[in-house]
Amino acid sequence: MKREVPKPGRARTRTLRVDYLARVEGEGGLKLRVREGKVVDARLEIFEPPRYFEAFLRGRDFREVPDIAARICGICPIAYQMSSVHALERLCGATLPRPLRDLRRLIYCGEWIESHALHVFMLHLPDFLGYDGALEMARGHRATVETALALKKHGNALMAVLGGREIHPINVKVGGFYCVPRRADLRAFRDRLSWGIEASAEAVRMVAKLDFPDFERDYNFVAMRHPEEYPLNEGRLVSNRGLDLDAAEFETVFAEEHVRHSNALHGVLRGVPDYLVGPLARWALNHDRMPDAVRALAAEVGLEPVCRNPFRSIVVRALELHWAYVEALRLVEGYDEPDAPAVEVEPRAGVGAACSEAPRGFCWHRYGIDARGTVLDAIIVPPTAQNQRAVEADLRAFAERNLDLGDDALRTKCEVAIRNHDPCISCATHFLRLEVERE
Repeated sequence: MKREVPKPGRARTRTLRVDYLARVEGEGGLKLRVREGKVVDARLEIFEPPRYFEAFLRGRDFREVPDIAARICGICPIAYQMSSVHALERLCGATLPRPLRDLRRLIYCGEWIESHALHVFMLHLPDFLGYDGALEMARGHRATVETALALKKHGNALMAVLGGREIHPINVKVGGFYCVPRRADLRAFRDRLSWGIEASAEAVRMVAKLDFPDFERDYNFVAMRHPEEYPLNEGRLVSNRGLDLDAAEFETVFAEEHVRHSNALHGVLRGVPDYLVGPLARWALNHDRMPDAVRALAAEVGLEPVCRNPFRSIVVRALELHWAYVEALRLVEGYDEPDAPAVEVEPRAGVGAACSEAPRGFCWHRYGIDARGTVLDAIIVPPTAQNQRAVEADLRAFAERNLDLGDDALRTKCEVAIRNHDPCISCATHFLRLEVERE
């Protein structure tokens, strides 16, 4: 960190830099410009190099897409696999039987469990308890960290049994899976899932008691919504301001823009300055799709049906972690082995689009293929790219309320404000160097 000493005879200027933000996935920076007590500019400067996955997919056979797309992220590979296979199956007119659909939902539960457990306990909770990280927190909260590791291990194990391995699973294919587990293989998870339901419920109660800043924003929430279920693989895109469209219509109102200070494109929704995807949006738009017991737990801890405080997103994530255990146990107990691990999918020329709900928000994919199944075009819009404008708006408003703080305290506040959204920067470059200029 470097502090610029003000020179006599000119206005005081403070510059604060943090080369890399801890406890987020990827690399980037933040620059705040303050003039006369106002934040006039707030920029997330994402400098992680672009990774060109969309270009890599062109010219490949459409059956290769799920395995390549899974490499975009080691934390949420299922999101990229699910969005890709649903887009290609819609394009080719394939419909999966219920057992295969349930297995898709179950492997997604595994990803939500491991990802939410990682963020809630290891990346975000240390901020509220006053620790630099999970290792330091373990000295005073050993049992909490051990519980977190056990929860994450459960999610990884589900991904491994259904996906072939924990990181970048290889068992998902267009049309279903290459192989499916026996009923006994899944029923072996019942005790672990039952334990996880209780442990995650206690986690919800614990994080709900944390001390949160009094800060809210009037977000434009966007998420998927299913007629009956809390959304994972299927549903329409809706918002709290009247949006309601199929994934195929995404580009009629959404777009991506390049900004000079970021290697990640910025998501744009026509008619609004910014929009938010992720747990706060899902909860606000789908709390009525939660099981009664989960909604009762939310009421018990005082989580309102619409939460606009981004610092309280840790409570919503913990609740979604709990729900993922409840849903996983339901799917395991009701599992019937399918007649075949996949349905036949024949390529057809055209364009297909779909989205699914990654832990950080919905992930949209669109593919164009020819009659032989060769990928002609691919567009992938990850959740972190969509949230960048909202995060910058959060920082602008939150920093302005805290300009009386010293450099260290302001830096810490800004880092926490960014971690509220669990950004996955590597996904978005297809955080934190902090620089504050006070004029």
